[in-house]
Amino acid sequence: MSEPTPPLDSALDFAGKVVIVTGGARGIGRGISERFLEAGAAVVICGRTEPDDPPTADGRTAVFVAADVRDPDDVDTVVSETVARFGRVDVLVNNAGGSPPADSATASPKFSTSIITLNLIAPLVFAQRANAVMQEQAEGGVIINISSVSGIRPTPGTAAYGAAKAGLLNLTQTLAVDYAPKVRVVAVTVGYVRTEQAHLFYGDEDGIEAVGRTIPIGRMAETSDIADVCVFLASPLARYVSGTSVLAHGGGENPAYLEGSTGDIKG
Repeated sequence: MSEPTPPLDSALDFAGKVVIVTGGARGIGRGISERFLEAGAAVVICGRTEPDDPPTADGRTAVFVAADVRDPDDVDTVVSETVARFGRVDVLVNNAGGSPPADSATASPKFSTSIITLNLIAPLVFAQRANAVMQEQAEGGVIINISSVSGIRPTPGTAAYGAAKAGLLNLTQTLAVDYAPKVRVVAVTVGYVRTEQAHLFYGDEDGIEAVGRTIPIGRMAETSDIADVCVFLASPLARYVSGTSVLAHGGGENPAYLEGSTGDIKG
Protein backbone atom coordinates (compact mmCIF):
# COMPACT_ATOMS: atom_id res chain seq x y z
CA MET A 1 0.00 0.00 0.00
CA SER A 2 1.48 3.33 -1.05
CA GLU A 3 1.98 6.18 1.39
CA PRO A 4 -0.07 9.35 0.88
CA THR A 5 1.72 12.20 -0.84
CA PRO A 6 2.59 14.82 1.81
CA PRO A 7 1.50 18.44 1.25
CA LEU A 8 4.48 20.53 0.20
CA ASP A 9 3.82 23.14 2.85
CA SER A 10 4.27 20.58 5.63
CA ALA A 11 6.77 18.13 4.14
CA LEU A 12 9.75 19.98 5.61
CA ASP A 13 8.10 20.69 8.95
CA PHE A 14 9.87 18.65 11.65
CA ALA A 15 7.84 19.92 14.59
CA GLY A 16 7.43 17.06 17.05
CA LYS A 17 10.33 15.12 15.51
CA VAL A 18 13.52 14.22 17.36
CA VAL A 19 16.92 14.23 15.64
CA ILE A 20 20.27 12.98 16.93
CA VAL A 21 23.36 14.45 15.26
CA THR A 22 26.69 12.92 16.27
CA GLY A 23 29.49 15.46 16.33
CA GLY A 24 26.79 18.10 16.04
CA ALA A 25 28.57 20.97 17.80
CA ARG A 26 30.88 22.08 15.00
CA GLY A 27 31.60 21.89 11.30
CA ILE A 28 29.15 20.02 9.11
CA GLY A 29 27.39 18.60 12.16
CA ARG A 30 26.68 22.06 13.51
CA GLY A 31 25.18 23.15 10.21
CA ILE A 32 22.98 20.05 10.17
CA SER A 33 21.89 20.62 13.76
CA GLU A 34 20.97 24.25 13.13
CA ARG A 35 18.97 23.39 10.01
CA PHE A 36 16.90 20.75 11.80
CA LEU A 37 16.28 23.21 14.63
CA GLU A 38 15.08 25.73 12.05
CA ALA A 39 12.76 23.06 10.66
CA GLY A 40 11.16 22.65 14.09
CA ALA A 41 12.85 19.49 15.35
CA ALA A 42 14.19 18.79 18.81
CA VAL A 43 17.91 18.12 18.30
CA VAL A 44 20.29 16.11 20.46
CA ILE A 45 24.01 16.39 19.78
CA CYS A 46 26.87 14.42 21.26
CA GLY A 47 30.60 14.76 21.52
CA ARG A 48 33.45 14.36 23.95
CA THR A 49 33.50 18.04 24.95
CA GLU A 50 30.47 20.19 25.73
CA PRO A 51 30.40 23.24 23.44
CA ASP A 52 30.40 26.76 24.89
CA ASP A 53 27.81 27.77 22.29
CA PRO A 54 25.60 24.83 21.27
CA PRO A 55 23.66 25.07 17.99
CA THR A 56 20.65 27.37 18.32
CA ALA A 57 17.93 28.44 15.89
CA ASP A 58 14.48 29.99 16.14
CA GLY A 59 14.65 30.07 19.92
CA ARG A 60 15.54 26.38 20.27
CA THR A 61 18.89 25.02 21.40
CA ALA A 62 20.33 21.58 20.80
CA VAL A 63 20.59 19.30 23.84
CA PHE A 64 24.12 18.07 24.50
CA VAL A 65 24.97 14.61 25.78
CA ALA A 66 28.62 13.84 26.50
CA ALA A 67 29.75 10.78 24.58
CA ASP A 68 32.63 9.21 22.71
CA VAL A 69 30.87 7.54 19.79
CA ARG A 70 33.59 4.86 19.73
CA ASP A 71 32.31 3.60 23.09
CA PRO A 72 29.14 1.47 22.75
CA ASP A 73 28.14 2.28 26.33
CA ASP A 74 28.26 5.99 25.51
CA VAL A 75 26.15 5.37 22.41
CA ASP A 76 23.57 3.61 24.59
CA THR A 77 23.58 6.63 26.89
CA VAL A 78 22.87 9.08 24.07
CA VAL A 79 19.95 7.05 22.74
CA SER A 80 18.48 6.25 26.15
CA GLU A 81 18.72 9.87 27.35
CA THR A 82 17.10 11.06 24.11
CA VAL A 83 14.21 8.64 24.55
CA ALA A 84 13.87 9.49 28.24
CA ARG A 85 13.63 13.20 27.45
CA PHE A 86 11.64 13.20 24.20
CA GLY A 87 10.08 9.75 23.99
CA ARG A 88 11.33 8.88 20.52
CA VAL A 89 14.10 9.07 17.88
CA ASP A 90 12.99 9.97 14.36
CA VAL A 91 16.28 10.75 12.66
CA LEU A 92 19.89 9.75 13.33
CA VAL A 93 22.64 11.61 11.48
CA ASN A 94 25.92 9.70 11.80
CA ASN A 95 28.18 12.70 11.25
CA ALA A 96 31.08 12.28 13.71
CA GLY A 97 34.27 11.23 11.97
CA GLY A 98 37.50 12.40 10.44
CA SER A 99 41.19 11.64 10.38
CA PRO A 100 44.52 13.44 10.63
CA PRO A 101 46.99 12.81 7.78
CA ALA A 102 48.93 9.57 8.05
CA ASP A 103 51.49 7.95 5.76
CA SER A 104 49.92 4.72 4.52
CA ALA A 105 53.36 3.09 4.40
CA THR A 106 54.03 3.62 8.09
CA ALA A 107 50.69 4.19 9.88
CA SER A 108 50.45 1.89 12.87
CA PRO A 109 47.76 -0.78 13.23
CA LYS A 110 46.57 1.02 16.37
CA PHE A 111 46.08 4.26 14.44
CA SER A 112 44.26 2.57 11.57
CA THR A 113 42.01 0.66 13.95
CA SER A 114 41.11 3.89 15.73
CA ILE A 115 40.20 5.64 12.48
CA ILE A 116 38.10 2.74 11.22
CA THR A 117 36.35 2.47 14.59
CA LEU A 118 35.41 6.17 14.51
CA ASN A 119 34.31 6.31 10.89
CA LEU A 120 32.72 2.89 10.38
CA ILE A 121 32.16 0.83 13.53
CA ALA A 122 30.73 3.74 15.53
CA PRO A 123 28.09 4.57 12.89
CA LEU A 124 27.11 0.89 12.76
CA VAL A 125 26.67 0.69 16.54
CA PHE A 126 24.73 3.96 16.63
CA ALA A 127 22.51 2.76 13.79
CA GLN A 128 21.80 -0.46 15.67
CA ARG A 129 20.76 1.40 18.82
CA ALA A 130 18.63 3.94 16.96
CA ASN A 131 17.01 1.28 14.81
CA ALA A 132 15.88 -0.60 17.91
CA VAL A 133 13.88 2.48 18.93
CA MET A 134 12.65 3.33 15.46
CA GLN A 135 11.30 -0.17 14.81
CA GLU A 136 8.90 0.29 17.73
CA GLN A 137 7.54 3.59 16.37
CA ALA A 138 4.57 3.63 14.02
CA GLU A 139 6.39 6.13 11.77
CA GLY A 140 9.71 4.25 11.81
CA GLY A 141 12.66 6.54 11.22
CA VAL A 142 15.55 7.61 9.04
CA ILE A 143 19.29 7.02 9.44
CA ILE A 144 21.62 9.31 7.49
CA ASN A 145 25.31 8.41 7.22
CA ILE A 146 27.71 11.22 6.33
CA SER A 147 30.28 9.74 3.99
CA SER A 148 32.96 11.41 1.89
CA VAL A 149 34.39 11.54 -1.61
CA SER A 150 37.41 9.97 0.09
CA GLY A 151 35.43 6.71 -0.04
CA ILE A 152 34.90 6.78 -3.82
CA ARG A 153 38.31 7.90 -5.09
CA PRO A 154 41.97 7.53 -4.08
CA THR A 155 42.73 9.26 -0.79
CA PRO A 156 46.50 9.71 -0.42
CA GLY A 157 47.56 10.37 3.14
CA THR A 158 44.36 9.01 4.74
CA ALA A 159 44.09 5.41 3.60
CA ALA A 160 42.22 4.09 6.63
CA TYR A 161 39.77 7.00 6.50
CA GLY A 162 39.01 6.47 2.82
CA ALA A 163 38.55 2.74 3.34
CA ALA A 164 36.21 3.37 6.29
CA LYS A 165 34.09 5.83 4.30
CA ALA A 166 33.88 3.34 1.45
CA GLY A 167 32.70 0.77 3.97
CA LEU A 168 30.11 3.22 5.26
CA LEU A 169 28.55 3.37 1.81
CA ASN A 170 28.23 -0.41 1.69
CA LEU A 171 26.90 -0.41 5.24
CA THR A 172 24.22 2.03 4.12
CA GLN A 173 23.07 -0.34 1.38
CA THR A 174 23.02 -3.34 3.70
CA LEU A 175 21.21 -1.68 6.60
CA ALA A 176 18.62 -0.28 4.22
CA VAL A 177 17.66 -3.88 3.45
CA ASP A 178 18.00 -5.19 6.99
CA TYR A 179 15.98 -2.35 8.58
CA ALA A 180 13.28 -2.04 5.90
CA PRO A 181 10.48 -1.21 5.64
CA LYS A 182 10.21 0.71 8.92
CA VAL A 183 13.54 2.51 8.67
CA ARG A 184 15.14 4.18 5.67
CA VAL A 185 18.96 4.32 5.57
CA VAL A 186 20.72 6.75 3.24
CA ALA A 187 24.13 8.35 2.89
CA VAL A 188 25.42 11.75 1.84
CA THR A 189 28.78 11.61 0.09
CA VAL A 190 30.35 14.95 0.86
CA GLY A 191 33.04 16.79 -1.07
CA TYR A 192 35.13 19.75 0.04
CA VAL A 193 33.35 21.79 2.71
CA ARG A 194 34.22 25.18 4.10
CA THR A 195 34.07 24.89 7.89
CA GLU A 196 35.60 26.88 10.74
CA GLN A 197 38.69 24.65 10.41
CA ALA A 198 39.07 24.89 6.62
CA HIS A 199 42.20 27.03 6.95
CA LEU A 200 43.98 24.18 8.73
CA PHE A 201 43.70 22.06 5.59
CA TYR A 202 43.66 24.57 2.74
CA GLY A 203 45.66 27.55 4.07
CA ASP A 204 44.45 31.12 3.84
CA GLU A 205 41.47 32.53 1.94
CA ASP A 206 43.40 32.37 -1.34
CA GLY A 207 44.01 28.66 -0.78
CA ILE A 208 40.34 28.01 -0.03
CA GLU A 209 39.30 29.88 -3.18
CA ALA A 210 41.91 27.99 -5.22
CA VAL A 211 40.44 24.67 -4.09
CA GLY A 212 36.99 25.98 -4.97
CA ARG A 213 38.11 26.64 -8.53
CA THR A 214 38.87 22.93 -8.99
CA ILE A 215 35.19 22.13 -8.38
CA PRO A 216 32.80 22.43 -11.35
CA ILE A 217 30.28 24.47 -9.36
CA GLY A 218 33.05 26.96 -8.62
CA ARG A 219 33.26 26.89 -4.81
CA MET A 220 33.60 24.67 -1.78
CA ALA A 221 30.38 23.68 -0.04
CA GLU A 222 29.04 25.61 2.91
CA THR A 223 27.80 23.51 5.82
CA SER A 224 24.27 24.65 4.98
CA ASP A 225 24.56 22.98 1.56
CA ILE A 226 25.05 19.60 3.24
CA ALA A 227 22.47 20.33 5.91
CA ASP A 228 19.78 21.01 3.31
CA VAL A 229 20.43 17.63 1.68
CA CYS A 230 20.03 15.95 5.08
CA VAL A 231 16.74 17.71 5.82
CA PHE A 232 15.40 16.63 2.42
CA LEU A 233 16.50 13.01 2.92
CA ALA A 234 14.90 12.88 6.36
CA SER A 235 11.64 14.36 5.08
CA PRO A 236 8.61 12.67 3.51
CA LEU A 237 9.73 14.12 0.17
CA ALA A 238 12.44 11.40 0.17
CA ARG A 239 10.08 8.66 1.35
CA TYR A 240 11.13 6.31 -1.49
CA VAL A 241 14.86 6.98 -1.16
CA SER A 242 16.79 4.30 0.74
CA GLY A 243 19.94 2.26 0.36
CA THR A 244 21.71 4.86 -1.74
CA SER A 245 24.00 7.86 -1.47
CA VAL A 246 23.47 11.44 -2.61
CA LEU A 247 26.63 12.99 -4.00
CA ALA A 248 26.92 16.48 -2.51
CA HIS A 249 30.24 17.44 -4.05
CA GLY A 250 29.53 20.29 -6.45
CA GLY A 251 30.11 18.14 -9.52
CA GLY A 252 33.23 16.46 -8.18
CA GLU A 253 36.64 17.63 -9.28
CA ASN A 254 37.61 19.02 -12.66
CA PRO A 255 39.38 16.27 -14.68
CA ALA A 256 43.15 16.60 -14.40
CA TYR A 257 43.62 16.48 -18.17
CA LEU A 258 41.88 19.84 -18.52
CA GLU A 259 44.84 21.49 -16.81
CA GLY A 260 47.09 20.45 -19.65
CA SER A 261 44.63 20.98 -22.50
CA THR A 262 45.04 23.89 -24.91
CA GLY A 263 41.86 23.23 -26.90
CA ASP A 264 38.23 24.09 -26.35
CA ILE A 265 36.87 20.52 -26.30
CA LYS A 266 36.30 19.14 -22.83
CA GLY A 267 35.60 15.56 -23.75
